[in-house]
Amino acid sequence: MRRLRRTKIVATLGPASSERSVINQLFMAGADVFRINMSHTSHDRMRELVADIRAVETEHARPIGILVDLQGPKLRIGSFKDDAVTLAPGADFVLDSDPAPGDIHRVQLPHPEILAALEPGHTLLLDDGKIRLHTLETTEDHARTQVDVGGRLTARKGVSLPDTTIPFSAMTAKDRSDLDAALATGVDWVGLSFIQRPEDIAEAKKIARGRAGVLSKIEKPQAVHRLAEIMDFTDSLMVARGDLGVEMPLEKVPGIQKQLTRAARRAGKPVVVATQMLESMIASPVPTRAEVSDVATAVFEGADAVMLSAESAAGKYPVEAVATMNRIVEEVENDPTYRTIIQAQRAEPEATGADAIAAATRQIAETLDLSAIVCWTSSGATGLRLARERPNPPIVAISPNLSTGRRLSLVWGVHCVVAQDARDQDDMIDRASRITCKEGFAKPGQRIIIVAGIPLGTPGATNMIRIAFLGQYEGRAAI
Repeated sequence: MRRLRRTKIVATLGPASSERSVINQLFMAGADVFRINMSHTSHDRMRELVADIRAVETEHARPIGILVDLQGPKLRIGSFKDDAVTLAPGADFVLDSDPAPGDIHRVQLPHPEILAALEPGHTLLLDDGKIRLHTLETTEDHARTQVDVGGRLTARKGVSLPDTTIPFSAMTAKDRSDLDAALATGVDWVGLSFIQRPEDIAEAKKIARGRAGVLSKIEKPQAVHRLAEIMDFTDSLMVARGDLGVEMPLEKVPGIQKQLTRAARRAGKPVVVATQMLESMIASPVPTRAEVSDVATAVFEGADAVMLSAESAAGKYPVEAVATMNRIVEEVENDPTYRTIIQAQRAEPEATGADAIAAATRQIAETLDLSAIVCWTSSGATGLRLARERPNPPIVAISPNLSTGRRLSLVWGVHCVVAQDARDQDDMIDRASRITCKEGFAKPGQRIIIVAGIPLGTPGATNMIRIAFLGQYEGRAAI
């Protein structure tokens, strides 16, 4: 099941794609990782979906990644006497701790931590940014605001705070329960929503203890401002453009997408671009030209993966949406300008042995026009460092750990094969050659480059490069 592209595809599961047969079709159409959104999924349903994905994985004998997306804190206003009010621009409006139903003058904000953190001048966005307020004065139990952009406001609408750092964890009690259930089920990635600071990631990683990679969704300005610190803690990033576009001016989002993508590439950590990529395909069998260009832009930037949300979860054409995204990515990667752009954005290697080996491997492979780069990796670290180089030859990662193969399914350009660890160097080279031939990345008579750590099976010990010539006997290597 070899993909003809390097950029991976993440497909969200939902009512339109919850049957095993549809999951199989999504995988066949191009999905590499499946996302389960815990905002809409019970623990029992999550376990059923994981079991169905693993069944498809077994059927195709290919590692498939599973991303469980935690809901994060949902901040909402209280109720109104008449179900809704219409706020006029310039009017005063109070947010307070009184649980009584609100009116045109006030409403409850049942989050004392927000009232404590608000300061004069801070902006509040209600109902996905449709209503905009700014704070005039605050106390411990209320905030007096002025309406900048008015309109109809109904009960229980969401609150966004682009200027305010709220002193609570990005993980709620529900998130902790969902995380424990997901880890027990054996998922590969956990997405953290509405993070503001590196401490939010540290809390999740302490619970996960390496059982799943932590993916930080960048949705708030506070996270953008502390990106360098967050990058040190996280295993992966997601450019969550939907909420970013609510909490920040829309015109800033494309630039932030580029900043986040390039920062993740420099760090050698996977980055996913998400939200509204093929939005019109929720109801239409074909996307708009602008949406095609949007997906293409993410691919040209070198994102590790692009993601479908409602398109595959609740749309009328989930399989068509994945197939369309697959075709777009393939076409972009075959464009003559693609390699030029990817090479221009390549970062200098870090001053580590693993990075030096990865950079040298990429240069040798491209100089000698080798058919493939093969890495033996236990933890997946070698695969990540090679992917950071964005080499022209394909990367084949061989790992004895199925969990490593599943996690690498999110990483640019890595085709992972799960196999027993090599016995010695000769066995390592021989089996790398055979596997590369079997998977369709090289033919007898061609050459590959092999990267590994000696002694074998030692995580983080990447220190060896070998070039192998594939002989005519079942791909047996001649050195």
